[in-house]
Amino acid sequence: MSTEGMLRPVTTLRLTEMKQRGEKISMLTAYDYSMAKILDHAGIDVILVGDSAANVVAGYETTVPMTLDKMIYHAQSVTRAVERALVVVDMPFGTYQGNWKEALSSAVRIMKETEAEAVKLEGGREILESVDRIISAGIPVMGHLGLTPQSIHKYGTYAVRAKEEHEAKKLIEDARLLEQAGCFGIVLEKIPAQLAGRVARELTIPVIGIGAGRYVDGQVLVAHDMLGINNDFSPRFLRRYANLAEIMANAFSSYVQDVKSGSFPSEDEQY
Repeated sequence: MSTEGMLRPVTTLRLTEMKQRGEKISMLTAYDYSMAKILDHAGIDVILVGDSAANVVAGYETTVPMTLDKMIYHAQSVTRAVERALVVVDMPFGTYQGNWKEALSSAVRIMKETEAEAVKLEGGREILESVDRIISAGIPVMGHLGLTPQSIHKYGTYAVRAKEEHEAKKLIEDARLLEQAGCFGIVLEKIPAQLAGRVARELTIPVIGIGAGRYVDGQVLVAHDMLGINNDFSPRFLRRYANLAEIMANAFSSYVQDVKSGSFPSEDEQY
């Protein structure tokens, strides 16, 4: 990628252009200023302020407890740091399902209070009215199909979705509906690679995968997972690029030892 390409802000239109020329899209999560700044400087295309903060930041077992106020707080922290990447904010459970007026109000709050560029919603036909209303208000929407973590209590498992023909057919139909509604992109989570590739080929908008194989237009992972900060989660699709849990634990242990022994601070580290 050229220096100009690294500096030019990423927009929803630019993501479509990337798909058209076959350039893969990189996407990771961030929930705070410091992490977002590092990600942005590294050249990431899209930063997702994910409701996965409920898991890796707050320690909940699911994403369901995440609130709108908490998502706005995390998104505000991220957007203060970002100069280039497109920032997408997850709309949390209960802010858009079944009530388009609440959905629109929630999306407007996110955009006004965080200065992010887009929101992401989980689901297909069942949330289409909310998607329509939000897009009609001029707010870019990213869809999310396949494994939808906010619906985990409905499915009762984090197993691969859309392996059966009827569910695969519905996923394809939902993807088309989201594109027709005006979504600028779709995340496909934990579905068979061939199915994800078919969706990516049939849609003109970018398809980003997480556990959806290599035949899509880009990839997204939870930063805490790929950095090895969270080692309790090890699905097949996760590639760890570091083991920061071990590095951090060693650093903390060394600090404790230095404080206990009196070697920190030294003469050179005081005024």
